[in-house]
Amino acid sequence: MKKKIAVLFGGCSAEYSISLASAHSLLTHIDQEKYEIIAIGITRDGRWFRYLGPYAGIADDTWHKDSRYCRPAFLSPDRQIHGLCEICDGLLSFTCLDAVFPVLHGRNGEDGTVQGLIQMAGIPLIGCDTMSSALSMDKYRAHILAEYAGIKTPKSVHLAECPSDEELAETVSELSFPLFVKPLRAGSSFGVTKVTAKQDLRKAVNLAFSYDREIIIEENIDGFEVGCAVLGTRTLILGRVDEIELFGGFFDFEEKYHRQTAKIHMPARISEETERRIRQAAEKIYRILGCSGFARVDLFLTPSGEIIFNEVNTIPGFTAVSRYPEMLKGVGLEYEDIIEHLLSGVL
Repeated sequence: MKKKIAVLFGGCSAEYSISLASAHSLLTHIDQEKYEIIAIGITRDGRWFRYLGPYAGIADDTWHKDSRYCRPAFLSPDRQIHGLCEICDGLLSFTCLDAVFPVLHGRNGEDGTVQGLIQMAGIPLIGCDTMSSALSMDKYRAHILAEYAGIKTPKSVHLAECPSDEELAETVSELSFPLFVKPLRAGSSFGVTKVTAKQDLRKAVNLAFSYDREIIIEENIDGFEVGCAVLGTRTLILGRVDEIELFGGFFDFEEKYHRQTAKIHMPARISEETERRIRQAAEKIYRILGCSGFARVDLFLTPSGEIIFNEVNTIPGFTAVSRYPEMLKGVGLEYEDIIEHLLSGVL
């Protein structure tokens, strides 16, 4: 009998469209001879549906517009149900699930919220659990744990409430410009501003607070960003390290998903020894944050060869040509192999 795998996509997040692209790629590459796939879409305004239509409707965001293909549905926290509740023609039906694969980027998907629901229901979860998802999304607390593990982080200050101008000036007095002002728990660089002058700081702080109730202000790191894909829980597979080459600005949403000027070099243009050290740092961070399943660890490499932690993406972009699968392709894993590894590792 085929195992029933629910794939969650969409979500109440600024990264909704990225989730659709990742989920479409995943759904069209899963071995459906081996697994029964149950697609569960979440609209931007938070409505849940079991989606029964063609996967092309996910790619172009028309999936929720045809009522023939959408049944109101929700994951039940009741462990006796152990799965999905659907409403069809006024009747409630239940489907027992063998695992849930959330492909939800950013807030309300990557931050531990939906992971908590899945774990409360007692359903096997593909990917990082509630605690590791929440910690990894929290840039301030993730940095504290990374420092504890001996990994350097950018010099920074943490703000739990919006300060007055005087308080703000005092708070950043020991930091050197340029600075990055970031919401604590937002993905894909939403609400992030690079500030080069004091007079621009207030606007950046207000923007960051519009995305989250806590923010972090970090010093700029000279050098470039590198990433490492990590796959597994007990025994880990580390991908090749990639490198982001920027031609001005920083790796914001437009650069991440539209590559207006940025280039990704995979593998990175670094020595074998430097790559070994980056992979070791990525594994240490993955372990200290309690990650499982899969994640991408992003770091900075300075001109002097220092490795500095940036952040962990517990549900990284997951199309067949995203950075995460490309890094694992560098060690011999094709996209379908990654999916099978994730599914079989939980089941």
